[in-house]
Amino acid sequence: LCAIAQCESLRYKLLGGLAVRRACYGVLRFIMEAGAKGCEVVVSGKLRAQRAKSMKFVDGFMKHSGNPVVAYVDTAVRHVMLRQGVLGIKVKIMLPHDPTGKDGPSKALPDTIDILEPKDEVAPSEPRSEQKGAKKEDPAAIAPAGDVMV
Repeated sequence: LCAIAQCESLRYKLLGGLAVRRACYGVLRFIMEAGAKGCEVVVSGKLRAQRAKSMKFVDGFMKHSGNPVVAYVDTAVRHVMLRQGVLGIKVKIMLPHDPTGKDGPSKALPDTIDILEPKDEVAPSEPRSEQKGAKKEDPAAIAPAGDVMV
């Protein structure tokens, strides 16, 4: 899951004469099968015609703003010199969360929600009630005034 490697792979496919859509969808599928959360491939320039245009291929989930972009999104830009002119290639890969930090960022996304299992409650054996605002009785106050506690 390296954007630079995938960008270079796409570059050599295009230099070899493969059609743009076929090459981009192949790279996109490879990235998603490798375990990425999301991917975006943009190719811009003179594609088949004299007029330049841009083609964007997107799959999965991608963060575009905020601090998670720094940790989760791997980006690469390359240029392809073709006979007709220069094509620009951008590849963005949204890495998956990895607690070990080996295959992706170890820090979870800030909007991730963990649902915990409810705790087991002990069922009361008999009903009871407590008076609101009642003072708790001290053991010294229960003893008669004449008796001395030793």
